[in-house]
Amino acid sequence: MSWAVEEWKEGLSPRVLQKIHELESQVDKLKKERQQKQYQLETLEAAFQKQKQKVENEKNESAILKRENQSLMEFCDNLEKAKQKISHDLQVKESQVNIQSGQLNSYRKDIERLEQELKR
Repeated sequence: MSWAVEEWKEGLSPRVLQKIHELESQVDKLKKERQQKQYQLETLEAAFQKQKQKVENEKNESAILKRENQSLMEFCDNLEKAKQKISHDLQVKESQVNIQSGQLNSYRKDIERLEQELKR
């Protein structure tokens, strides 16, 4: 079949044949360049898709970490509220202990006074 491709060139001047040869060489060169560019494009597209997936994964991870952070902040707030309540309860109980301790001392003095009176 290649003989049919070359057959149309018969009878052409050497100058025209030279020009045809140059143009065919240029076409081959451009085809190779096009293949290289296509390969580069496909490689860049693959890298782009990989980066795009990586960004999507990082966004998902970021969202998960934000939810976890929010949950931990709420947990810390609840612990702080519980600590404040316990601290308040402790202060109330300490106050009650101080009052009862004062009453106990007062009762002891009363008892001592009454014992002194009884001894007299």
